[in-house]
Amino acid sequence: MRVGFMRPEWTTRISLENLRPLASLFSEDLAIDLGTVNTRVYARGRGIVVNEPTAVALDESTGQVQAVGKEAKEMVGRAPGRIKVVKPVRDGVIADFKVTERMLSYFIQKAHQRRTLVHPRVIISVPSEITQVERRAVTDSAYRAKAAEVHLVEQAMMAAIGAGLPVSRPGGNLVVDIGGGTTDVALISMSGMVYSRSVRTAGNHMDEAIMNYIKRKYNLLIGERTAEQIKIEIGSAFPLEKPVTTEVKGRSLIEGIPKGCTVDDREIREALNESVSTIVNAIRVLLERTPPELSADISDRGIVLAGGGSLLRNLDKRITDETGLPVCVADDPLTSVILGTAKLLDDFTLLRRVVVD
Repeated sequence: MRVGFMRPEWTTRISLENLRPLASLFSEDLAIDLGTVNTRVYARGRGIVVNEPTAVALDESTGQVQAVGKEAKEMVGRAPGRIKVVKPVRDGVIADFKVTERMLSYFIQKAHQRRTLVHPRVIISVPSEITQVERRAVTDSAYRAKAAEVHLVEQAMMAAIGAGLPVSRPGGNLVVDIGGGTTDVALISMSGMVYSRSVRTAGNHMDEAIMNYIKRKYNLLIGERTAEQIKIEIGSAFPLEKPVTTEVKGRSLIEGIPKGCTVDDREIREALNESVSTIVNAIRVLLERTPPELSADISDRGIVLAGGGSLLRNLDKRITDETGLPVCVADDPLTSVILGTAKLLDDFTLLRRVVVD
């Protein structure tokens, strides 16, 4: 039996054409939606493996991390004085570099089932108008968390891809991504941003507006969780068909004791009006700067809402009332950004087109 040797050109072809696709099958690539309120991690081939609050509990006396994600959020208002719950991402950007690094390390290890030797390629979605310094902070945090490669993409573009919009084709696609810290408004055509704008008014600001309204009108102090629950239960951007009310419990600023009151949807709508108006105005500015041909596309296709803030009751009706355009909410607005980011893990051609320089 004759034994031959492999030609050098065959060796080259096997290594470059065959081994690379084979390696991709065992890839540990991750897509990360680093949100102000929640961080979601998508592992290639396994789906969303992390969906937890963007929070870290620290022991101020030792500097040690006590909890991350859900466990940390549960400690808010309930932990001893030495335990501080930190939200390292504020208004869509990193406010605490070191804590973000620890949090990302925890989530990446959790996504890889505690395997510490894995160094994944990571795609992270960020707001449209963050500065070069803020981009660098996100990138450095991911590298320090043991990422092998880091690519940044814009959240509005990812929301559009996740919502199933034909972003690669000629034609205008208008998407509004309302997160916890920022609202990104973007006009997309042929995988590029024709115009984008990010305003730091979103879900968290709505919660603060409710807290301030209750404090001012009823002299009642309530927490973030209570304000968020009120927003979910009776919050709206446009009048409801039937009035609704809810009981609110907090601490009286006058008597200093636990007390409660009843509020209705009209009051909460009044509290939220400034935040909603800011979002609508951002959409108007975009429409004013849209080229005529793309304006025709938007008239036909309408506006797509994504992000947790898009779940505010009748927000679509309010935007339609003020712009005259049809508005729809993405099928799964909470995960549109992470699902859009995840699609880039298998489409490097599209990734090269949309990656942030």
